[in-house]
Amino acid sequence: MFKQVLKQIKGLVTYDADREFYAKVFPDSLNQVELMRFRKMSKADLPRVLEIEGQGYNYPWKEPIFHDCLNAAHYDCWVSEDTEDKITAYCIVSTAVGEATVLNLCIDPVMRKQGLGRKFMQHVIENAQAKKAESVFLEVRPSNTGAIALYESMGFNEIGIRPGYYKAENGVREDAVMMAFTIV
Repeated sequence: MFKQVLKQIKGLVTYDADREFYAKVFPDSLNQVELMRFRKMSKADLPRVLEIEGQGYNYPWKEPIFHDCLNAAHYDCWVSEDTEDKITAYCIVSTAVGEATVLNLCIDPVMRKQGLGRKFMQHVIENAQAKKAESVFLEVRPSNTGAIALYESMGFNEIGIRPGYYKAENGVREDAVMMAFTIV
């Protein structure tokens, strides 16, 4: 019983006391991304999540979609926070039948290209593995070359193309590159 309660608490917040101690005592010993922590998203987080979403995408998700995700039984909705409890990124993952699918991952533009995307994807993979998933899937725009390079460097492989998947400018649609990571 006690182990189950601890596991539930750990699922709500990922916290590293040693890291926080070193950050306070030796502030130059860790970079900003290393100090980020993950926790489950709540409805109270939606104003900030929607702000990041709007900055990150030309065709952002609307608030009702996030409410649906928060209410779905097999969805994990995560946020990352800095040491001042400011949300810097979020991710929504569906896990079912041995597969985890990244539905949305968005990093605050100020925090991009600092390693937070990699750290978040490592968190996603670890969480999927803990849920006994065998694979992690995602879709990405071919024009998002930075994200594709990140996913490939982490071991994701292209498994196909979804033609005309994303909205794009002038009514044209952009394909989606489908990628998969096999959990060993």
